[in-house]
Amino acid sequence: MRNNNKKIGLKLLPGAFVAFALLAQSPQPTCRRCQATYIPVSELDAYTAKAIKYNIVDQQVRSVDIGKTQIGIAMVTRGKLLPGPARKGTVAEHEQVSEVYHVIDGTATLLTGPDLVNPVKRPDDEKTVRLQNGPGWSSDAITNPQVNHLKPGDVIVIPAGTGHWFTEIPDHITYMMVRIDPDKVVPTKSQAESEADLKVIPPTGRAGQK
Repeated sequence: MRNNNKKIGLKLLPGAFVAFALLAQSPQPTCRRCQATYIPVSELDAYTAKAIKYNIVDQQVRSVDIGKTQIGIAMVTRGKLLPGPARKGTVAEHEQVSEVYHVIDGTATLLTGPDLVNPVKRPDDEKTVRLQNGPGWSSDAITNPQVNHLKPGDVIVIPAGTGHWFTEIPDHITYMMVRIDPDKVVPTKSQAESEADLKVIPPTGRAGQK
């Protein structure tokens, strides 16, 4: 009887090895059984229209968990900015969230670099910290910055820890932003939450500053 069991076990072993080999060759994605997220241009345009109407700068459209990281999509509209002396705390830096800008309309001069002058930690309860770009610092300037002249169609990648500072906007600039959040420090935002957000009338005054 013991020999018969041994023979059965030996017969099963090749099948187990085949099953293991097939499993090893099958897809093993970092986002298990995840669906794609579609955002229509009409929704993006609605955010831009709301920005213009209510004088809002930065609006998060989605924030999606894709397994090992989280991706945010935002629409940003900035108005005219004349060159002049640096304003205190005008430079933004994000400790854990990287950003990618795709310029849709308008032009601007953007200074970037890691060496911040007089950095001050941004309050944890600030809306942009909580909901958009996570913990970070503001500063008065950037030492030896890289000067970037942005125009429609351009893309710029700003890693976490890199300061960024608009110094001139001749008329306006509108861009779509992709936020890369590997530590998932900001909450997710669904289509339903986005649709509800678009219906909210903001309080008087400029909102959504970076």
